[in-house]
Amino acid sequence: MMGISILMYHQVGAFPPMREHRATYCDHRRFAAQMRLLKWLDYRVLSMDEVLACLRGEMSAPPRSVALTFDDGYENFYEYAFPVLQRYGFPAMVYLVEEKVGGRADWLAADGHHPAPLMDWPRIRELRAAGIDFGSHGLSHLRLAKQPQDILRQEMSDSRKRLEDGLGEDIRHFCYPYGSHDLASLRAAAEAGYQSAVTCQRGRATAQLDPLALPRKAVSFGDDLFGFFWKLAFKHAPKGSALYRPELDKT
Repeated sequence: MMGISILMYHQVGAFPPMREHRATYCDHRRFAAQMRLLKWLDYRVLSMDEVLACLRGEMSAPPRSVALTFDDGYENFYEYAFPVLQRYGFPAMVYLVEEKVGGRADWLAADGHHPAPLMDWPRIRELRAAGIDFGSHGLSHLRLAKQPQDILRQEMSDSRKRLEDGLGEDIRHFCYPYGSHDLASLRAAAEAGYQSAVTCQRGRATAQLDPLALPRKAVSFGDDLFGFFWKLAFKHAPKGSALYRPELDKT
């Protein structure tokens, strides 16, 4: 298979010009144009369940396949991204930081950015009823590489259980905060019961990669439509992604 482009978004909205951390913002007008381009070029937008099925060989990946993921669970997703997704009938995955539901993304303040509001449970349930998928982005938005096992269990297993309690359904997909992961965190993701996990490594997802260390393509604040299309159509999977195969684990 040629691979599936999993696109990574964070906030979608109206923002002032910026020089740093541009990959965590997308102007809503550019977002609308990007989704219109996907529709016009006849891309098949897959859910993360469908991505996983393609990688497992359970279904054939369409020639032009893409998935849409949104980190952190910002409230501006509802105002700006969701209506566009509804217009085109596109599925999307939003990764939630469980302890921060209904709060603010206070980790942004460390970089001099506004700690934007995050969705609360009524909003999350409204979006779920409308077809938006949700996964875990950990308990507290902690960098997971080199963390001790008890912290990894809390961040992965506890967040999954709490999100399942809040949504009343199975949570199968995980996103490593900051993309920070290592073999221990991949092992913890498997033990927590996740079926997929995404990173911030750049490239396409293929069957040769571990489903618990899938690459994505970040859509940046500075990407015009040409830059978006270049990332979508021409950027390939990186080599050397961390792998964890439970059947090979002898420890």
